[in-house]
Amino acid sequence: MIKNKKVVVVMPAYNAEKTLEQTYREIDTAIVDEIVVVDDCSRDATVKVAKELGLHIVEHKKNRGYGGNQKSCYKKALELGADIVIMLHPDYQYTPKLIPAMSHVLASELYDVVLGSRILSGGALAGGMPIYKYIANRILTFIQNLQTGMKLSEYHTGYRAFTKKVLTSLHLENNDDDFIFDNQMLLQIRFQKFRVAEVTCPTKYFEEASSINFSRSSKYGLLCIWYGFLYMSAKAGFYVHPIFHKLK
Repeated sequence: MIKNKKVVVVMPAYNAEKTLEQTYREIDTAIVDEIVVVDDCSRDATVKVAKELGLHIVEHKKNRGYGGNQKSCYKKALELGADIVIMLHPDYQYTPKLIPAMSHVLASELYDVVLGSRILSGGALAGGMPIYKYIANRILTFIQNLQTGMKLSEYHTGYRAFTKKVLTSLHLENNDDDFIFDNQMLLQIRFQKFRVAEVTCPTKYFEEASSINFSRSSKYGLLCIWYGFLYMSAKAGFYVHPIFHKLK
């Protein structure tokens, strides 16, 4: 626990048996109070490994997608009484060693959200990010900063930390169950004027690391731009998409 704040790490898992334990072993349990694995109907031994490690486990009986997995992650974390929730992929692409820093930033109450940026240090390409993904990331981020007025180094990291207030203020159930969930969530955060910080984060690309193919990446990019326009519409008061509705 940190400053009387309960810290819960959530790991949205799909076929992560080869990397789950390695990821878990680097989590600082002096800072983290609970660790949750949500298994999205994996075809390997992810659940078995999680049970052996003694982690909280939520099992989906059918595959719900990356966004659907996160919905279960945050629901479980809040049930456990989390004040700070950190989403960490169990594929070891992002280092767990940044969890203490991200937790302290939120515990200071200066920010509501912390993103682990692969771009700030210039280490994305060094870590093995495919060149086409790097270029697409930079172009999309430039467009999205124009759409939202933010100045983020990237919108597409999967390493994120949130306060309880953020998670209980957003209409997450209205978001998509696919990869666009991450982007929708950031737009919701911006719409509700939560404060966002970034920390530089090294990354690793390898065979077991999760990724989406070129076709799905292209669809994701177009949806990012589309939802950016919906954000602009909601801000202008023309049309408020359901993801921007405020919880009562």
